[in-house]
Amino acid sequence: MPVPQQEDFLEDDEDGLFEHHRIVADAKQSLIRIDKFLMDRLPNVTRTKIQNGIHSGFVKVNDKVIKPNYKVHPHDEISISMPEPPRDTDVIPENIPLHIVYEDEHLLVVNKAAGMVVHPAYQNWRGTLVNALTYHFQNLPEMKGNEGRPGLVHRIDKDTSGLLVIAKTETAMNGLAKQFFDHTIERTYHALVWGIPDPPQGTINVHVGRSLKDRRITTTFPEGDFGRHAITHYKLLKDLRYVSLVECKLETGRTHQIRAHMKYLGHPLFNDTMYGGSDIVKGTVFSKYKQFIDNCFKIIPRQALHAKTLGFVHPTTSQFMQFDSDLPPDFVEVIEKWENYVKYN
Repeated sequence: MPVPQQEDFLEDDEDGLFEHHRIVADAKQSLIRIDKFLMDRLPNVTRTKIQNGIHSGFVKVNDKVIKPNYKVHPHDEISISMPEPPRDTDVIPENIPLHIVYEDEHLLVVNKAAGMVVHPAYQNWRGTLVNALTYHFQNLPEMKGNEGRPGLVHRIDKDTSGLLVIAKTETAMNGLAKQFFDHTIERTYHALVWGIPDPPQGTINVHVGRSLKDRRITTTFPEGDFGRHAITHYKLLKDLRYVSLVECKLETGRTHQIRAHMKYLGHPLFNDTMYGGSDIVKGTVFSKYKQFIDNCFKIIPRQALHAKTLGFVHPTTSQFMQFDSDLPPDFVEVIEKWENYVKYN
């Protein structure tokens, strides 16, 4: 079956958060009912929801509302603006320790450990940062369309460690959200990547968006035909022959931006299973080297990415605040292991 062009993304809407899809039917597309066509392209959406969306005018073909019995034609451009699937917004408070770096009456900064999911979602309803926050703090604000995620104005991936700012008041949430929207928040990450970037310092200005083949993955769109504008500034910090320690500074903050951008550059993050970093990308063919890599993967069984610094203007005092965090033990240990390897081999 021909594979249509497809783009999926989340976007703020006046009525809350909506999930958008844009699909262009292939030139050889056979005539098929719109609901069946979408069932094949949107595996996480039920047929009932698709049919209800068509009746409600959420599905358009070539910018026109269509009837449920419409049949898709070659080159049809289908746009879907479906409300995000309903979820249980009741968060269960859990007595999970928090590593609080800073706190005042308006906000706090936490250092999240790798392995902790930021907010409850499918298959991760318990043990998240939000579950911990609702236990330790009362009446945290929620952004419109983001119910069930109190205090959150941004997030980092489950297996990424590092700094997050949490809003404790509506004023703080609005002020911080505006800074994220304006891209004035300062965020730097440290990443261990395969290979040595050349040049050692530069900017990646390439659109990113959900993969057209696997919606779990963010991919790059160099032509800018899909995805959203994304900019990452990188700088080589340490050359370890086969891998390197790199600083990545975000100008925008798209989902998996650093992971997708570094893969695009040819330097996927070390042990990043989703983006090719769990393969041996650089190095020798000797079994001794392979065993060394396997040992490193055991030390840091995740993508080697840490949100190291965070800077923002305090939404109440208007003072610029900047926070730094140490690399976690697994990150430090694997770097030391690489330093010893290149020294004695």
